[in-house]
This record gives sequence, structure tokens and C-alpha cells, in this order.
Amino acid sequence: MKFRIIILGAALLIVAGFTINSTVKLNENKEAIKEVLKTGYIHGAFNELNPEAMKETFHEDFAIFSPGKEGKINRYPISNWVEGTKKRKADPNFDPEKNKWEHKFVRVDVTGNAAHVELELSRNGKLVYTDYLSLLKFDDQWKVVAKVYHEHKSK
Repeated sequence: MKFRIIILGAALLIVAGFTINSTVKLNENKEAIKEVLKTGYIHGAFNELNPEAMKETFHEDFAIFSPGKEGKINRYPISNWVEGTKKRKADPNFDPEKNKWEHKFVRVDVTGNAAHVELELSRNGKLVYTDYLSLLKFDDQWKVVAKVYHEHKSK
């Protein structure tokens, strides 16, 4: 009887160890994803207009997908977005102090090397976009591979 209790106790400790390790790894991945998005997405594409940070964050095949005419899908590739960011930043009328965006991570889901993030972007206290970002982990680096979004129109 004592032997069974010892075996059961050992098995429970092993399971608990795996569970704790999995939870720690999941939380580490979630935090790594948030950092990647803060640097290359929130600050790169919005607040600081940093095209170099964007290039590090987005996969070269990344695109923003949105509804097009007649049921088609519009695809806006990262190369166009980076070029547009460079032009905006180079515009002599660009004022970084007036280009401040707030963000809120609504959800970060991770399964293995795949992740999905729901992110809200607000400006001047008003919700402007809800973004849905898909990420994949390449080696030890998370990259954004796709985005769909909803733009909240003010009435």
C-alpha cells in the first residue's frame, strides 16, 4: 500500500513539474510576443515610425488582409507598408508628438510555434482599430505573418 502511495505521489510530482514548466514556457512566449509587437508594431509602425524595427518584426511575406470589392480580398504587403512609413516619417510636417497611439493587449493565445493576438489601438482616448495578428516562431524569433483588422468609425 505504501509503495502505491509513493508511486502515485511521484507521478503527481512529475505531472505537476511538467504543468509548471509548460505554464512558465507559455508565459515566456506571451511576454516575448508582446515585446516583439511593442517594438516593431506599436512603436515601429505607429508611434515612432521605425521601418527597421518593422523589418525585424514582420515576416517578409506578411500582408494586411481586408475585404475588397465583389468578395475579393485586398492584400497590402509589408514592403508597401514599410515604404509608406518611411515617407510619412520623412515628411517635414510629420510631428512625432502628435502621433501617439495607446495599445491594449486583449488576448494573446499561443500553441507551440503559432500565436494569435487581439490588440486594440487607440488615439486621443478613442478606440480606432482592433487588430488580429497571426505570428509564427522561426527558430527562437516570433514574426508577424498576417493581419486582419476592424476600423472603429466615430459617429
